[in-house]
Amino acid sequence: MLVRPLSGSQQEDKAIFNFAASGAKIKAWSLLGIFVLALGVFLSPRTGWGAGAVEVRRLGLSKVGENTLLTVVLDRPAEPRVTTAKTLGKPQLVVEFPQARAGRLPTRLEGDDFLVEQVQTQSAAPGGGVRITLDLFPDQPFAFWRQSRPGAGGQTLFILGLKPDASASSLAQMRPPLSSEPAPSVPVSPPGPGLKPEWDSTPPPAEPAPEENRPAPPAGNVVPGSFSELQRLMPKAGPLLQSLERDGWTVGESHTYGRPGQRFSRDFVLGNRKFPELAVKIAYLPASGPGTPNIGIVSLCTDNIGGETATKYQNLRQWNFSRIKKDFEDIGDFFEDALKPLRVKLREETKALTIRDAAVFQNFLKAACPGNPQVADKVMSHVREKVNPRFEGVQYTVSETPLIILNQVDFLYVKVYFLDSQ
Repeated sequence: MLVRPLSGSQQEDKAIFNFAASGAKIKAWSLLGIFVLALGVFLSPRTGWGAGAVEVRRLGLSKVGENTLLTVVLDRPAEPRVTTAKTLGKPQLVVEFPQARAGRLPTRLEGDDFLVEQVQTQSAAPGGGVRITLDLFPDQPFAFWRQSRPGAGGQTLFILGLKPDASASSLAQMRPPLSSEPAPSVPVSPPGPGLKPEWDSTPPPAEPAPEENRPAPPAGNVVPGSFSELQRLMPKAGPLLQSLERDGWTVGESHTYGRPGQRFSRDFVLGNRKFPELAVKIAYLPASGPGTPNIGIVSLCTDNIGGETATKYQNLRQWNFSRIKKDFEDIGDFFEDALKPLRVKLREETKALTIRDAAVFQNFLKAACPGNPQVADKVMSHVREKVNPRFEGVQYTVSETPLIILNQVDFLYVKVYFLDSQ
């Protein structure tokens, strides 16, 4: 589960009212009347300054079981507008809070590497609205649902859940929660005359990818699920792939995602008998349209680490809302009391594993970024840092060309992105 921490802080409105009176002598009753009038103006709602607007305080992306959850913390109940969109051939889910004001929100959050590629936030001038855009991976059918529920301290949690759904169209349809999912705790007002509810609006079908953007079928002696196929799909990752093959890594699994008439994505899992607790995961995402690159993602991760902590953590990640509600008052308590302590232990255990197999990580990084050998030293320096139990975990961007990210949230991994123009 990839969990990303909620960020931002409460902002306080401050208003200053100056009253000055000059002139001749003012009678006591007149002065009192003016003071009462001024006090009424001071205490009246100041909608013009955005004081009456909903505040979007924090947001985060997490994964619970099959559900990918966008959780938005508001200072009061509010129902956003949720719509589907498509930009440059890529599907999106857009959550808009019109006339809301933003707290210290992140401009970007990492996705879950399956349904959500990334989350972006935009805000206009104070009170001008907050827009949260989920950029989704193409050709991953899904359905989504929404829920509002009370939070701590009088706050409100708006939750947008996404779930894989093979029967859904490429742009998901809004639907009410399934019977296993909790119903919204804040009622949604019925649509106006002549308008359909959001979940009755069927988006247009996705356009088939242009013929030239579909990956060519394997040719010659290329065997699906082999290093030869990987080299063909991701030529810029050639040095890294050659290094992995030399070091004894083999392709254990490979999958294809897509439907006829649309582009196909591929993923691979590599293993090595010498390092059973490590795995190399590879994803290939073809270009979504002319002028956009093919994306190759290669990760060296510690997902196969065994032990009680990893087993318990993986089991908790499979819990759905119904199961969580049996033991915890709200999802925030579940993250804080159940997942966070296990994440701290996992960070300690995967840190020890990474230090033990430091040569594997160093060789991987040197092959991924041969022009910058300092990247390997930088990663290992971060790995050796003391684990802070107060934090949910951290991510470091250790290189930009290629983009290399070190994740220390739960299972430690190093992820490299290769972009190949068509």
